[in-house]
Amino acid sequence: MDNLKELSKLIRYYILKSTTQAGSGHPSSSLSAVELMTVLFFGGFLKYDLKDIQNPLNDRVIFSKGHASPLLYALWTSAGVMSEKELLTYRKFGSVLEGHPTPQFPYAEVATGSLGQGLSIGVGYSLNAKLDELPYKTFVLLGDSEMAEGSVWEAIQLASYYKLSNLIGILDVNRLGQRGETMLGHNVKEYAKRVSSFGWETIVIDGHSVTEVADAYSLAESSKDKPVMIIAKTIKGKGVSFMEDKIGWHGKTLPYEKLGEALKELEDIDKTLRGHIDKRESLGRVNQPFSGFHGSRVAQYNKGDLIATRKAYGETLVAIFSEDTPLVVLDAEVSNSTYSEIFKLKYPERFFEMYIAEQNMVGVAIGLSKRGKIPFASTFAAFWSRAHDQIRMAAYSNANIKFVGSHAGVSIGEDGPSQMGLEDISMFRSVFGSAVLYPSDAVSCAKLTLQAANTNGIVYLRTTRKETPVIYENSEEFPIGGSKTLKESDKDGVTVVGAGITIHEALLAHEMLKKDGINVRVIDMYSVKPIDCATLEKAVEETGVIVVVEDHYPEGGIADAVRSCLSGLKTAVYSLAVSKKPRSGTPEELLNYEEISSSAIVKKVKEVLS
Repeated sequence: MDNLKELSKLIRYYILKSTTQAGSGHPSSSLSAVELMTVLFFGGFLKYDLKDIQNPLNDRVIFSKGHASPLLYALWTSAGVMSEKELLTYRKFGSVLEGHPTPQFPYAEVATGSLGQGLSIGVGYSLNAKLDELPYKTFVLLGDSEMAEGSVWEAIQLASYYKLSNLIGILDVNRLGQRGETMLGHNVKEYAKRVSSFGWETIVIDGHSVTEVADAYSLAESSKDKPVMIIAKTIKGKGVSFMEDKIGWHGKTLPYEKLGEALKELEDIDKTLRGHIDKRESLGRVNQPFSGFHGSRVAQYNKGDLIATRKAYGETLVAIFSEDTPLVVLDAEVSNSTYSEIFKLKYPERFFEMYIAEQNMVGVAIGLSKRGKIPFASTFAAFWSRAHDQIRMAAYSNANIKFVGSHAGVSIGEDGPSQMGLEDISMFRSVFGSAVLYPSDAVSCAKLTLQAANTNGIVYLRTTRKETPVIYENSEEFPIGGSKTLKESDKDGVTVVGAGITIHEALLAHEMLKKDGINVRVIDMYSVKPIDCATLEKAVEETGVIVVVEDHYPEGGIADAVRSCLSGLKTAVYSLAVSKKPRSGTPEELLNYEEISSSAIVKKVKEVLS
């Protein structure tokens, strides 16, 4: 206990020194959780091989309270993985010690700091341990302010449902948020009441008593079938008397003239002291490296057959799966509509029901991804907008997730605007490093699902509710970044670009125009991001005019992607997109109403040519 108290003083020194040196940061929020995390790291509870960061047996630590990064870096400095000199690069350009943790720092596997997300990621870690029968535990440090986020309670609810006794939350109840007192202040009993009502074990402690903290971790380790939340009453700014429990210190560092005064309060600091972290004994088994998914078993489809791409997606998941693949599937209680149910019925142990909680589903997918799984997560395209923050943070975590949005566009029909994904292409295009794919038939969907599975990073696959005819031979390949020119001649006066449902409208328009002696080129832009600029530039050179037709709002959609590709060329890019407030109706009525049907394409082409 005495050693842990001395380490706590050293860690407080590192927190104050690094933030004052940086001139920015959150020292007060870090100081409140010092004992909580010092005991975890150096009290014999955390099991971690410092020489093998990726060891699958390592316990995982997530700072959902990402603004407490000075504490995170101070802990690892105290563990001896970096020097005080390295620590003092905190927040400097080029340093891996960023203001909020990112995987640039090798001991932080995920990007955190957008509050309310860390516990969901922890659920993903814990589900992975349960699935693979691994003994590691996941510890998540939460701030009391982020307990107002609904995504935290989504995670709490699901962790209880899956009986994740290997998940331990550490709630730092320091009373003060950014602008003043939190909703419950220091009422730790109320936190315990609420969390326990969701089926968690709760342990209420004084978060600055190393003895109570150690006892809490011992109790938490013995849980058999429930996740555990350690609820710690703490003081914001603990250890610096003029900062303790004071409003106005959030996100403020000590000026140099006050640093000396604060360090005196810590008394004698042993800068040579280092904490020891135990590591777990090896299980003696080695996982074979995964070489990728193979397309030899992908379903074969007959030209002309009517098959919804959403169904082809579900069938392809089953086709590419085998026991040695890291594929897992998540769905937000619409698996009988997205058709991930086909996979669920065949491989239930690899399917995770997330219920209607899309934000948590993304966080869980991040956690599974960072432990080596390749998650396919599906829901209606419209509902991904709820989880945009989690999706953008997934990119900063270098997560490898495949998002699937069904029921895209007005072509879903009678369900009406609340169910119509009309912003999803724009949203996923805006995510750093993402790919956006939009198949038009069963063959292209099967091949693009396979491509997505074998592509590292964030991939969005947009599927269609309506059955559409198969237009491609099974031998066709669909590389990401490519396109398919379906109709062309040396007399083409206009190029029509579509994807998904509008490709079928464009092909109908092609035949209608041909009867009038008008030739148009038709390009299936199945890869919206990255987009096939070379084919588009060739089309401009040979036809002069581009008409883009899409079942999506004009802002940020396919036409905008085409325009960005052709921005250096003097060419007109006309857009047919959803421009009226959608309403209920048949798919055909709505395509006509929004002027993205075959007849609307014919009208636009004739208008352009005239």
